[in-house]
Parts: sequence; structure tokens; C-alpha cells
Amino acid sequence: MHIREFIRNFNNHPVLFVGTGISLRYLENSFTWDGLLSYISQAIKGSDEFYYDLKSKYEKDGDFDYTKIAEELEVEFNEALISDRDGIFKEINDQFYKNMKNDINISRFKIYIAELLSDIKVKKSMLREYSELKKVRKNIGSVITTNYDQFIESVFEFNPLIGNEILLSNPYGSVYKIHGCVDDPSKIIITDDDYKAFNEKYELIRAQLLSLFIHNPIIFLGYNIGDTNIKGILKTIFTYINPNTAEAEDIRKNFLLVEYDEGSQNTEVTDHDIDMSGFSTIRINKIKTDNFLEIYKHLASLSLPVSAMDVRKVQAIVKEIYVGGDIQVSITEDIDALKNGEKILAIGSLKTIKYEFQTTSEIMENYFKIIDESNDQLLKLIDKHHIQKSQYFPIFGFNKIQEELKTSQELKAIQKEKIANLIINTPDFAQQYTNINDILEDGYISQYKKNLAIVLGIISDRIELGSVETYLREYPDKKTTNYRKLLCVYDYKMYAGADDTIYFS
Repeated sequence: MHIREFIRNFNNHPVLFVGTGISLRYLENSFTWDGLLSYISQAIKGSDEFYYDLKSKYEKDGDFDYTKIAEELEVEFNEALISDRDGIFKEINDQFYKNMKNDINISRFKIYIAELLSDIKVKKSMLREYSELKKVRKNIGSVITTNYDQFIESVFEFNPLIGNEILLSNPYGSVYKIHGCVDDPSKIIITDDDYKAFNEKYELIRAQLLSLFIHNPIIFLGYNIGDTNIKGILKTIFTYINPNTAEAEDIRKNFLLVEYDEGSQNTEVTDHDIDMSGFSTIRINKIKTDNFLEIYKHLASLSLPVSAMDVRKVQAIVKEIYVGGDIQVSITEDIDALKNGEKILAIGSLKTIKYEFQTTSEIMENYFKIIDESNDQLLKLIDKHHIQKSQYFPIFGFNKIQEELKTSQELKAIQKEKIANLIINTPDFAQQYTNINDILEDGYISQYKKNLAIVLGIISDRIELGSVETYLREYPDKKTTNYRKLLCVYDYKMYAGADDTIYFS
């Protein structure tokens, strides 16, 4: 079955189960479990021999017990730093003693792991695929990961949950970090003792995750077919559910393992039997490929009755109702009687409910998020807004995503006229500037002229659009006219076609 047909059969929001392979695929700085431990051993010993001795000690039938290797390496690492207080690991020791001064006992070993994995710089060669992965987030219910780094949170902008936080969460919009996170080194699970303690407390977390596995499509990314995490999950599920029932078959149909196969452009999903050794053989769906773009494309275009983003918003409001406090709850059939500032959860007929997802101001503030997610459904609402000629509104990028906008040509004409009026009859006084920082740091240019200088630099192609995007994404106040002016100029230069040329004469 083609991956398109497989994903099209989903009737609920998929959950991603993300492993190390994803970080290795996208990040400049990432490690396999073996690679991470080897790197740390090399750092304190200066050669690989100590690590090889550990591996030989904990090898059985060709498999290595990395939890026990990590256990011994942690002891060795901590002792090495104690004996060399101000050596190359001085900063790790500084952090350790700073924590201890506040009665916080975190192993130097785990502090160092957190430092090693804190950088989440994406490989330049993977930027296109990375941008396609961002578009998937609008259809994803939640993410489960065994990774320590914060890559997934940066992509999906979901709320990261560790340990007991998982038990108190709403599943939509969450990243379940079941093995810990660099943000809290004390909760990193890597040694044999860590795993024993985790398994003793895991039962309630297992029950929470089990509900996701039963009710949602599960897509494994960054694992291989023999991974113990996958086998453990399948064993958990089919301990509670008879593998020979119709319910088990429905669950099986929702499972997809994406296994990396370098260079392969395969798009076909096939059956695969996993031998659970001591448990029954379990058949799951598998696609072996390097063509992740195709998978992301179909996940991003998945159409369900309610978007995952809408579910998250509903949950946020319902959570406020549960918590209580100052929130007021009223039931009304007259939606016009409500105040503008009130939050609304509407249940009823389309004939009696009017619904606008975001104002034009909010759409502009969320410009890059909408572009990243390729959120065509939300952009349909542009036709419902009355956008005045005096208003700056960036339509070109939105129209690339949502091509059926009835007002697109009218709004493009307004945007082009607004840009032309910004610089018509204005001499290019900023020819010496090729980057935004130089303009901002020039004390002789007024704030108004700084914005105009940036506009001139963008229009004349002196200032690279990537740096403009970074500047706008980090802009402190996205409600200001200056932001909207720059956004419209950027949007025009980035997305306008040959037929949309502005003539300034």
C-alpha cells in the first residue's frame, strides 16, 4: 500500500514515537547511545581502550548492555573530575558544586551529557526536510520520545513533560520525554540503576501511554525494527489485549514503523512480523525508506473533522474551567451577547454559531507559524475579514498555501501599493548597508529611518532574506506598524511571482 493511502485511512490524530535516529538525521551534534558513551570515555581517558574494555565486559551474544556500561562509566567520569577540579571539565565541576550548595545532587556525568546535547543546530542539507516536518505539527496529537535533546520541542512547539508531569497532562500538544531531558539532567535515564528505578515507577505512566497507543495511529520515527523500545511497547499493549481479537487488528493497522534505508525512495508500506521471543509474533506495518519528505507531505495534508490545534485550544479552555479560580462559565444561545474578551467554547448548529479563528492582527503575529505549518484551513478565514486599503497585510505567502482565496488579487494590489508608497520618491540613502545589525547600531539614523533603511535594503536585494526572516521572527512587538511594514516587504520579496512586479516610477 502506498504511504498516501495508509495515512489517508487514519481516523484520529497520529502520535509520533521519536527515537535517536531523528536527531542523528537532522542535528549537527547528535550521538547514538554507543557513540555518546564512547565520546565521554574518550574525553576522560584520551583513548578508546577503556571503553572497549567496558563493552567486552557487558557483551552477550553480540548485544551490549549499554545501561551497565553507562553505570560504570558514570563512576569513572565522576572520579576523574573530582581528582582534577580545575581541568578541562572545570565548568562541569563548577555547576556540580553550585547545585550542591543548594542541596541539589546531580551527577557530573549527567550534567555533562546535558551540555553535550544542548545544541540543536539543524544541518544545512536537511533544512528543506526540516521545514516540511514543521508542517506536520498541525495534525499531530502528541509526541513520545526517548531522546534527551530538545529538537522535537523546537519543531512542534509542544509542551515537554518529564516523569510525573506525564500523569497530570492533556495528551494533545505534549511531548512525553520518557527518558528525561537536557533541561533537567537529574531526570536523565541512562544507567542500569536509572532504568530499574524508572521501571518501578513506570506502571502509571505506562497506563497513560497505553491509552494513546490504543486510540491513535502511532508512527515510529528514528528506530529500527529490532529496537527494544518498540518491542517493549508492543509487548505492553498485547499483554492487555488479546493479539487474536478484532480490537488488536485495529490497533495493529494503526502502527507504522518508518525504518531508515539510505538512499531509498520507497513509498510502499508492507507487513512485517516481529518475533517477540517468549511472546507471540506480532505483525506491524513498516516502510523502509530515506524518503521522509513523502511521509511528511501526506501527514501534513491529512484532513480530519477537527484539527489537532483546535482540540488543544478546547483542552486549554476546559482545563481552565476544571481549575476554577477567576474564570466565569456561562451557557448562552446568543453568541452576540458575549464580550469580545471572553473565551468561547461553542457547541451547536452551524446555523446558529458564527466562528472566526483569528483576527487579521493575530494572523500577522502568527505569520511564520502559519507558513511553517502550511495551515491552509486557517487561511480560508482571510476571505471572511474586511481588510482595508490602509492596512498592511502580507498576502503573497498565504496565497501560496491557500490558492482558493477569493480576495487574493485585491489584497495583492493593496500590498503592492503600500510597498510602493513606502519608498516612492525616496532616495536610497542606505546603500552602504548590507545587513540589519549595521543599520540598527548606527546612532546617526533615527528609528523611523532605520526601518526605512531596512526596507530599502530588502527591496534592492542588499539584505539577504534569511537574515530578514530571523529578525522578524524575533521581533519584540509584532503589533507595531513597523513590524507589519517589514513583514509585508519580506512577504512580497519572498513569495511574489514575476507577474507581481512593483513599478516605482
